[in-house]
Amino acid sequence: MKIDILTLFPGMLEGFLKESIIKRAIEKGHVQIELHNIRDYSKDPHKKVDDYGFGGGKGMVLMPQPIFDAVESLRTEDSFVILMTPQGKTYNQKMAYDLTKKKHIIIICGHYEGFDERIRTLADLEVSIGDYILTGGELASLVITDSIVRLLDGVIQEESHIQDSFHDHLLDYPVYTKPVDFRGLKVPDVLLSGHHKNIDLWRKEQQLKRTRERRPDLLEKR
Repeated sequence: MKIDILTLFPGMLEGFLKESIIKRAIEKGHVQIELHNIRDYSKDPHKKVDDYGFGGGKGMVLMPQPIFDAVESLRTEDSFVILMTPQGKTYNQKMAYDLTKKKHIIIICGHYEGFDERIRTLADLEVSIGDYILTGGELASLVITDSIVRLLDGVIQEESHIQDSFHDHLLDYPVYTKPVDFRGLKVPDVLLSGHHKNIDLWRKEQQLKRTRERRPDLLEKR
């Protein structure tokens, strides 16, 4: 898979590519991730990418020309273009799984007051990561990228993401490590029993209990 991220601030994202699971996934060839500065595609002598919106209003609006040129220079017949916007479809784990099937993803990060409405015509999907506002789409693009990359074959053990929260519309079960007794808080006996059938049953019960208590809306989808 290849992921291209279009942003005005590539420096915000560079560290993300050099750490942990994402770094290893890139090194092992599971994914190729490239950052592109939208300003590099501006035809303005001063590399201007925004202007005041017609009709008045506060803030600057991203102009269409640099973003259209950026996408068109990168897009192939395999490309899938995602526009990060608070007005997009709310992101979830199913969408992450669906996106792992794409060969090439282009993510457009908005910034400032917003983007020219015509930029929407470039997108195959508009995505929001929640009902709140960020200063730009950069952090949201990292959320999308991280959630996709970890699901790619060979990046982490398949068993790990099969047991993730939101898989099969359930939250994950509680996990424990050493010591067995920490400040009077003890590991449940069943996890120390070595009885795998009972452990599996306990974990499923805990998933259902935790989901019912914290996210009953998920159970409605099962």
